[in-house]
Amino acid sequence: MKKNLHCVYKLLPASALGAVIFMLQVTLSNKASAQTDTAKKLNEVTISTSTIPQIQTITPAQQVSAIDFTRNSAFTVADAIRNFAGVNIKDYGGIGGVKTVLVRSLGANHTGIFYDGVQLNDAQNGQIDLGRLNLNNVQSITLYNGQPDNICAPARAFASASVLSIKTIRPSLNAEKPYQVLVGIKGGSFGLINPYIQWQQRISKNWSAVVNSYLEKADGQYKYKVNGDGSDTLATRRNGDIKAQQADAALYWTKSDSNQFNLHVNYYNSNRGLPGAVVFYNPYSKQRVQNRDIYVQAGYEHLWTNSLHLLLNTKLSRLYTHYTDPDFLNNQGGLNYKYTQKEVYQSATLAYHILSNWEVSYAADFAYTHLDANVANYACPSRSTLLNAIASNLVAGKWRFQGSLLNSNISESVKTGKSSASRNVYSPALMATFKPFNNSNFQLRAFYKNSFRYPTFDEFYYFAIQVRDLKPEFAKQYDLGATYTKSLNSWLDYITFTADAYYNNVTDKILSIPNQNPYISSISNLGKVDVKGIDVSIKTQSKLSNNWRALLTANYSFQKAIDVSDPASSVYLEQIPYSPKHTVAINAGIDHQRFGIYYNQILSSSRYYSGENLPENLLSGYSVSDASAVYNFLIKSKQVTASVEVNNLFNANYAVIRSFPLPGRSYRLSIQIKI
Repeated sequence: MKKNLHCVYKLLPASALGAVIFMLQVTLSNKASAQTDTAKKLNEVTISTSTIPQIQTITPAQQVSAIDFTRNSAFTVADAIRNFAGVNIKDYGGIGGVKTVLVRSLGANHTGIFYDGVQLNDAQNGQIDLGRLNLNNVQSITLYNGQPDNICAPARAFASASVLSIKTIRPSLNAEKPYQVLVGIKGGSFGLINPYIQWQQRISKNWSAVVNSYLEKADGQYKYKVNGDGSDTLATRRNGDIKAQQADAALYWTKSDSNQFNLHVNYYNSNRGLPGAVVFYNPYSKQRVQNRDIYVQAGYEHLWTNSLHLLLNTKLSRLYTHYTDPDFLNNQGGLNYKYTQKEVYQSATLAYHILSNWEVSYAADFAYTHLDANVANYACPSRSTLLNAIASNLVAGKWRFQGSLLNSNISESVKTGKSSASRNVYSPALMATFKPFNNSNFQLRAFYKNSFRYPTFDEFYYFAIQVRDLKPEFAKQYDLGATYTKSLNSWLDYITFTADAYYNNVTDKILSIPNQNPYISSISNLGKVDVKGIDVSIKTQSKLSNNWRALLTANYSFQKAIDVSDPASSVYLEQIPYSPKHTVAINAGIDHQRFGIYYNQILSSSRYYSGENLPENLLSGYSVSDASAVYNFLIKSKQVTASVEVNNLFNANYAVIRSFPLPGRSYRLSIQIKI
């Protein structure tokens, strides 16, 4: 049986792209002589089956696909994954507000965000804003705790405590229908308008292309309740507007499932306001940020008949950020900072099946990153990162074992001042699954992983007179879980169940402590955190009468994340900030061929915004409901999809981050036509 290969991408310098494509056309277009087969007419067989979620992975994995986005009332990647067990989204409010992901109470910098097989990297602050990632071109999103199942992957895939893998739509066209065009528009509350277009084109038997583009505009003004002033005053959130344009193009060459080439170009341009914290008597902010980002990535994958597997991927990126704050009190009359980050990245991976049940791999990644800024006496740092990873996957009867060892070698140089010390770190991981019964419905799994995150450029050099002496933040992860899946022939199509208990131990945690100047923090390795938790998930689908279908997904998370840094400290054994102990996410719906109605519910317990768990530091829990309806129909043989969404159905007044209130009830309409 052919393996379903994981796509990765190789990038070549822009000046050589034309030559590369020409060479590939000449070299790879040699066609093998066709075989003449005897035609035989077979009797038609009708097969009816349900798509069962794949949960029996070696490490916990959760996935949503494009069909789930409207069911979950999702507009961005952050919205799409908020229902995942063990996930907390830090939302700073509004359409243009920053949204980052925390998995199992580890910081956002511990989650690697991979876009079509290549990591989105930001060496300046380390956190990827998921609110910027639109869903118009996304096919699926998968979250892996630990690391992905496939060991034939870039070394960066082994480097994070968890991996969020985003896959975009790939053309599936034929000679009878060589193109497909999707045109749509979304609009709704807070002045939102979001037109988009996607063009898929079959160029030849082996070549195809996809072009996507969208515009996004919103004023971001929404009402919120002012708490603590003894009144029922409703205020209006200001400076949350956004204007953004995005365009990307992808070129695919496919000779077979085991011989593929991809080239991607992506451009993003935005100008948005940062709403800022709501402070009594001064709820306004004039902070703004402009982004102009572009990257080019490409990849090649080949699997030979002797099982030798090659992955090559390359990326060139340029990230430009312009941040202004005219109200900042300094001699320059405010802040006006411009940052330009450039990166060159190259990865190569080889995998080989020594035996049919034993696969080994070796991956080497190199990245060079440089950051320029118009800040006086700024260090302008450059970072060279070399990653080497070896991995092995062995199946022995009812057991499956997987192990990896990552070596990270990081060095820096600066234009001004002193650079940070070089680091050489080894990070092992070991996973195992066991199926105790003859059938494969039930599986036990466990893993251990040691990972780390290196301090960002901001943590090392931002506003610092001299480089800070920081160590990497280490995280040891332990997980023990069970999965059960069953396909049924009765009114219940299938049922899946997963439960995982985990323990994370973080040492040399990087803490930011304000000093006399609140804008210049003292950052040091002081923190130690223990995280104990449980993730439980259930998913099922049932057949109702008259071709109606019901769907249900429920996730529950318990997290006890406590500070164990200093027994003499007032925060010792206290829950760390912004870490709720209980989170429940439910998505339910019914549909009938062309029509569907869905309901989404998220409940989060209270949490503290300070390390001192005092009543005055408590941030109330919240319950937020969303509802959506989808209808598919035809207009002159063209498929049309219309949907309506109501977010925060019951108009709850809540905040995920203190002083950053989130919108009340809002509406979103969308219509899309496929040509």
